[in-house]
Amino acid sequence: MYLFFMDGVQLPVAPPKLKTKIKNNNKTITLINEGEVNLLKTAGLTELSFDIELPNAAYPYAAYPDGFQAATYYLEKFERLKIDKEPFQFIVTRTKPNGDLLFDTNLKVTLEDYEIIEDATNGFDIEVAIELKQYRDYGTKKLVVKAAPEGSKSSKKVATVTNRSSAKTPAKSYTVKAGDTLWGICQKELGNGSKYKEIAKLNGIKNPGMIKAGQVIRFE
Repeated sequence: MYLFFMDGVQLPVAPPKLKTKIKNNNKTITLINEGEVNLLKTAGLTELSFDIELPNAAYPYAAYPDGFQAATYYLEKFERLKIDKEPFQFIVTRTKPNGDLLFDTNLKVTLEDYEIIEDATNGFDIEVAIELKQYRDYGTKKLVVKAAPEGSKSSKKVATVTNRSSAKTPAKSYTVKAGDTLWGICQKELGNGSKYKEIAKLNGIKNPGMIKAGQVIRFE
């Protein structure tokens, strides 16, 4: 079973195909008397693309953890993701029929493009082509330059580099709310979403993609 989540919202119908393009920035140059060589660079940003079905009826094969939502609910969500200009978490969980967890996809991404397709053969349902791109956090350090104290014989200036920390004391537990994902909870409460597997094991959660509102998650 495949479950797809975009910014904590589960898509009602898992796409039949997910294309993941892992890019690189390697550069080939030609050296005199040596021929071509390949300079290895840091990997480029991963690109993901898939087509999704957004039903306008509660079909038996569609999943709605918090109750049926029409296609407009998801279209409005996609629009907000574009307007807000903020990265979000894209998660795909994969499980065998017996419930065993397979590998998963968990990336911070941006919504690059999406195309809404209305086709008479789909009845009242909507099809959307989605393109995502991996997002890497970045930032700069703050350089503070201070002049020598007044009256000092030295004319040298002192430069210091400061880093800001927003770390907070982690909570001991959390009660799941509608729309929450385990990754999002770990990111919010522990400052590290990648700990979701560790927390799932601690709480005896076999499938990290299946948590319910009202469920209490322990962190220690």
